[in-house]
Amino acid sequence: MRNVYRLALYAALILCFCAQAFAQLGMFSKEQRIEFTREWKGDRFPDGRPKVPDELLERLKTVDAEEAWGELKGLGYDYQFAGGWKTLNTGSQRMVGRVVTAVFMPLRPDVNAVIKEKGKQEGHTAAGENSWVIETLQPGDVLVVDLFGKIQDGTFAGDNLGTAIYAKSHNGLIVDGSVRDATGLSEIKGLQIFVRDFDPSALAGVMLMGINVPIRIGRATVMPGDIVVSDAEGVTFIPPQLCEKVADSAEMTHLVDEWGHKMLREGKYAPGQIDGKWTKEMIEEFNVYVAQKGSKLRMKEQ
Repeated sequence: MRNVYRLALYAALILCFCAQAFAQLGMFSKEQRIEFTREWKGDRFPDGRPKVPDELLERLKTVDAEEAWGELKGLGYDYQFAGGWKTLNTGSQRMVGRVVTAVFMPLRPDVNAVIKEKGKQEGHTAAGENSWVIETLQPGDVLVVDLFGKIQDGTFAGDNLGTAIYAKSHNGLIVDGSVRDATGLSEIKGLQIFVRDFDPSALAGVMLMGINVPIRIGRATVMPGDIVVSDAEGVTFIPPQLCEKVADSAEMTHLVDEWGHKMLREGKYAPGQIDGKWTKEMIEEFNVYVAQKGSKLRMKEQ
């Protein structure tokens, strides 16, 4: 009986340790992250966040906002795009990565006292709560912060924290708020930044309500583990279970355009034939072409 009691105690301690190891500040537990992203059937991070594979992220680097928007809207996801940003270091390379979320609210001392206590229990030692979420980043992550559009005193990061973000994620930062020290941040090559504005003030008057919880960015609902894809128009948040569909759809669009242009240059088909309903023979020719390109996609008869 004593051994049974001892085993039960050990099991309880192990569960307690695991819960603390995977805990993250806020309203969502690991189990809830899994429940609210249950359509994703692939790998996950220890805290329950979906882990879309690297090879799929590579495929999404060719997807633009219009292509992603069209596919997602057709699947009933009408609110996955957010625009109206000021940017740094965007260049011609699209930012693609797994979303880590953080949500801030206006400071309230009694609530913030609990947050500080919980943060200490989770091992967060930095005085600035904005550092806590940075500590969780993994390679390939994009940090997405809901700072409720705050500009003055809403600066999530400067060049020091920007350096830490890039060192841990080798990726970018999206803030529905602001950042400071744009000059210093612009010198961190590879750190793409999307913000509402820039401001010289320091972050103040806010508290960190959650890490890897659902947040709102513009008109989009964003979940931890979504894949964000940027382009000149803004950022699109793709649910992990739909990434392959979006990638396949965009790849098919690119192949159709490529083959159609080739046929027009060669004079084999007229513009009306390329833009209209394809014949069985055209579809067969197209499928041979994409197979030779190494793609696994095939067009079905129209």
